[in-house]
Amino acid sequence: MKALILALALAAQAAPAGQLSADDEARAQALMREVRCMVCAGESILDSNAAQAQDMRRYVREQVAQGADDDAVREALVQRFGYAVLMRPPVDSNTILLWVTPVVLVLLGGGLLANAMRKRPTKP
Repeated sequence: MKALILALALAAQAAPAGQLSADDEARAQALMREVRCMVCAGESILDSNAAQAQDMRRYVREQVAQGADDDAVREALVQRFGYAVLMRPPVDSNTILLWVTPVVLVLLGGGLLANAMRKRPTKP
């Protein structure tokens, strides 16, 4: 009898199907902030309204509901979309281009600007 009452009490406290507890939803949203929308590229899937971002949000919520840890969810997304799906990809041999390219472009642009300014004729 006590076991039945305990089971009913636990069932009443459980979230309805398809919904996460407040802690799990907060964890899922934190993960969603770390994942880049592959359509929008500059936004996280939490901020994007693209259909693919909606599918990715659903996937993250499902994985969190099933008890997957954050690293496992990130790794599954990296397997599917590559390291570019992470807002902050790890620095290693696979992602060095993602980290170096912006620096090279800024330096190249600055060099071209400095060169253009130097060659500009001065008026007497």
